[in-house]
Amino acid sequence: MTVVRVQGSAALRIDEIYRYSFERWGEARADIYISGLFNAFERIASGGVASRPVPAEFSVDGYFFRYEKHYVYWKWLTNGDIGIVTVLHERMHQLGRFLEDRGG
Repeated sequence: MTVVRVQGSAALRIDEIYRYSFERWGEARADIYISGLFNAFERIASGGVASRPVPAEFSVDGYFFRYEKHYVYWKWLTNGDIGIVTVLHERMHQLGRFLEDRGG
């Protein structure tokens, strides 16, 4: 069974998304959005989300897909699990924030 592992930067971004959604639209909508996001994570291994390769300039062998207003970046880990690298809002500068989250 493939396990989805939310990595450090992704966990911080998800917390930010929840807090923003909670403050803007309330607890119920924030819960629905985050639950939907995690449901999308679970569908990665089965091909239930349409993922594309991360562009070469990101310098990572991985994939991304869009979930509503966010892009989810993920990769296969060496043990066969799925690593959620980061989750970025559509309005963010994707390359800059991605590199920032990856520590470079």
